[in-house]
Amino acid sequence: MPQRRKKVTKQGSSTREDVMEPKEKTNLSENIQNIHHKILVMSNKGGVGKSTIAVNLALGLLHKGMGVGLLDVDVHGPSIPKMLGIEQMALVGDGKKIQPALYAFNLKVVSMGFLLKDNQSPVIWRGPLKMGAIKQFLEEVEWGELDFLIIDSPPGTGDEPLSIAQLIKDIDGVIIVTTPQEVALLDSRKAVNFARKLNVPVLGIVENMSGFTCPHCGKRTDLFKTGGGEKAAKEMKVPFLGKVPFDPQIVLSGDEGKPFIWEQKDSEVGKIFNQMIDQIVKILNSKEVSKVKGGD
Repeated sequence: MPQRRKKVTKQGSSTREDVMEPKEKTNLSENIQNIHHKILVMSNKGGVGKSTIAVNLALGLLHKGMGVGLLDVDVHGPSIPKMLGIEQMALVGDGKKIQPALYAFNLKVVSMGFLLKDNQSPVIWRGPLKMGAIKQFLEEVEWGELDFLIIDSPPGTGDEPLSIAQLIKDIDGVIIVTTPQEVALLDSRKAVNFARKLNVPVLGIVENMSGFTCPHCGKRTDLFKTGGGEKAAKEMKVPFLGKVPFDPQIVLSGDEGKPFIWEQKDSEVGKIFNQMIDQIVKILNSKEVSKVKGGD
C-alpha cells in the first residue's frame, strides 16, 4: 500500500503544492471526478466528537436521498467501522479497483479499520506511508458517482488533513468541529488558519457538546460553557453551522454501531443535524452560483 511522495511540501506555504507526477494526478482526478462534493471534517483537538459529526452528517445526507461515501483517513485510530457497526466487513479488490464496504442504502465506506488483523493492532507508520495509503483510497477505490464524499480525519493539522488538501484539488471545503471551552476554541482557530494557508474554503464551524438537558428535570447545564463556537466563527469570519447538545444517546449509539440520526432522525438533536445539513447544502449551492457568475 505505501506510495512514495514525489515532492516535499514547503511548510508555511499559502498554497497547496503538487505531490504527484502528472500521470498520477490524472489517475486520481479521473477516479473521483464523479463525486460532486468533497468535504473534510476536521478538528485541531481530540475528543471533540469529530467522527460522530462526520458519521451523522453522512447518514443525514443519505436520508435526504443523496449518494454518499464516507472515507475514514484516521490511519492510527480508525473509528468509523465501529460507529457504523460494520467492523466485520472488508474491502475487496478485483485486481483493478478496491470495492468499498457498503452500509445500509449503499453508503460506501472506506477505512483503515477494515484492513487491520484485529481492532487492537496498531499502525506504526510515518508520514509518507500514511499519504500513500490515503492516495490509494482516493485513486483505487471504486467510488462511482456520488453526491457527497465525507472525509473524517484525525485531530490536528498534520499528515492526514494535509494529504487530503493536497491530493483533492477541487475539494469543496472543511467543516471544523469544536467544543465550547476556550482551549478547544483556540485549536479551532488554528484549524481555520490551516485551511486558509492551503487555500481550502471553510464551510463552517460546528459547536459540539453544547449544553446538557437533564432528561428527568429538564434543566439545562452548560458542561463546557456555550456559544464559544459561534463566537469563534464570527471572529474568524466563517459560517457557524450550529450547536449540537451533549446527549448520552449519541454516545451510546456510536458505541453500539447505530448512528444517532439513523435511529432518531425525528428527535431534537436529529433535527439540529438536518438543519446543519441544509445549511451546508445552501452554502455549497451559493458557492457554485458565485462561480457561475464569475465570483471568487
